[in-house]
Amino acid sequence: MKLKADFHKKKILLIATGGTIASCYTEEGLTPKLAAEDLLQYVEGHQVYCSVDVTQPFGLDSTNIYAKHWLELAKLIETRYEDYDGFVICHGTDTMAFTAAALSYLVQNSKKPIVITGSQKPINLPVTDARTNLQDSLRFASDDRAHGVNIVFGGNAIAGTRAKKERSKSYNAFSSINFPNVAALCDGKIVFYIDDKDRVAEPVTFYHQLNENILLLKLVPGMDGAVLDRLFPYYDAVIIEAFGVGGLPEYGKVPFYSEIRRWTDAGKIVMMATQVTHEGSDMEVYQVGRVIKEDFHLMEAYDMTLEATVTKLMWALGQSKESVRFRHLFYKTINHDVLLQEGADCV
Repeated sequence: MKLKADFHKKKILLIATGGTIASCYTEEGLTPKLAAEDLLQYVEGHQVYCSVDVTQPFGLDSTNIYAKHWLELAKLIETRYEDYDGFVICHGTDTMAFTAAALSYLVQNSKKPIVITGSQKPINLPVTDARTNLQDSLRFASDDRAHGVNIVFGGNAIAGTRAKKERSKSYNAFSSINFPNVAALCDGKIVFYIDDKDRVAEPVTFYHQLNENILLLKLVPGMDGAVLDRLFPYYDAVIIEAFGVGGLPEYGKVPFYSEIRRWTDAGKIVMMATQVTHEGSDMEVYQVGRVIKEDFHLMEAYDMTLEATVTKLMWALGQSKESVRFRHLFYKTINHDVLLQEGADCV
């Protein structure tokens, strides 16, 4: 293949963190064994459009990855940011959407692509999605139109705040929730549906604080509000994953209403979200949602994914606990994470 004289071969940093893509079979089940150098040996042809360096800050099943590791990855990208044109992170699928969302908040306004990928089968198997996903990720990270944090998986590029793992075994494991795919990848070609790199006007910004004292509470029919009383001493914020468009039940010996008052009076954050994957919350629709939202000025996640809601809450509280500042941070759209409904409170 003859390259044009003005062709710029991209320099990519491959960051291996473990996951299924790097796993081998053991007597105790799949566990990450392969190093970053091993992964690169299974993909061919990328040398035409990029050169790749490798590093491995840790090698874990993604079940064991949490805020500490998100901060470590963001710091690694920050220290190497000027040295590379893009970054590809190999990661387990189970918490990949959380990591992608967290990095969207920890690394903002990046004109360089930060791609997260992995696989449903190990890369060293004869039949696997790993080689295609890694090849697609290197190609996407080398494209001039790519920027910011995206998951590349199953032939799609998905904004880091919009991805959700919806299938536990199939190769098309991830979907983009309440937002279009950024791009499609097939046979070495990339079709961008969202080409907005030129809109990134602010300089890249790295953040170094997350507040991990966040509780996610999933409502089940019959749950008593006393559960919030027991958890009160341990958390600075609670996300209540409610039914439908959002609301709180009125039954129980300890009403949710009185416990919400206790949390908000103490200056703690109560965030309402929905258990429904698509279309988001709207607490104004029913009495069970409207009254409690208006009485306590509750926040809600609207069309955000649960993964984005959790990690953005960690990030925003990590920057400020002051109410007005926190609300401003949380409702600022970052990497396409929230499309506010009319009348949403942004102050």
